[in-house]
Amino acid sequence: MHTLIVFAHPDPRSLTHAVAAEVARGLAPTAGATVEIADLSAEGFDPRFTAADLDGHHGRHAFPADVRAEQARLDRADALVLVFPVYWWAMPAQMKGWIDRVFSNGWAYTETPGGGVLKKLGRLQVHLLGLGGADDRTWTKRGYDTAMKTQIETGIFDYCGAPVISSTVLLAVDSTDPAPHLQAGYTLGRSIAAQGQRRA
Repeated sequence: MHTLIVFAHPDPRSLTHAVAAEVARGLAPTAGATVEIADLSAEGFDPRFTAADLDGHHGRHAFPADVRAEQARLDRADALVLVFPVYWWAMPAQMKGWIDRVFSNGWAYTETPGGGVLKKLGRLQVHLLGLGGADDRTWTKRGYDTAMKTQIETGIFDYCGAPVISSTVLLAVDSTDPAPHLQAGYTLGRSIAAQGQRRA
């Protein structure tokens, strides 16, 4: 079981970094489990969708080299974990740009004649772990929980055929004890490891 953990936060002291590290720690003790970490901010991933990306999308040219490198990372993975702070009720622009550029036509899915879609990522198990500053009352009052599921789980991963195995948003992260959030990251790592052992 090879897991790719992707996160995007500019501050290495952030809770996002710490939770991602706990996911990795939860995976580490398991025999046969390997982990790769993609810190998009530290790596300087460029989220801008350019004309070169559009050419790749339409099959006119190969995808840019940085996109091919990220697709290769995902090709190696059995599971993908996205750890991200919630900005304006969605993932940060850098992570969204990573998805825009990497989960492209011809690789994540293929548009077929007549408007159909061939979903190509059915082998990739996805886990979503968001960190939100709002409390549960605010989160549910305006339907943000449902909106994020529609945008991310259905709009992105279901479109590519990648099953979302777990989706969690840790709330009130700015005003509560971080220990339960760190524990949630570790528990997720252990859960992914257990799933990998069952599949082996």
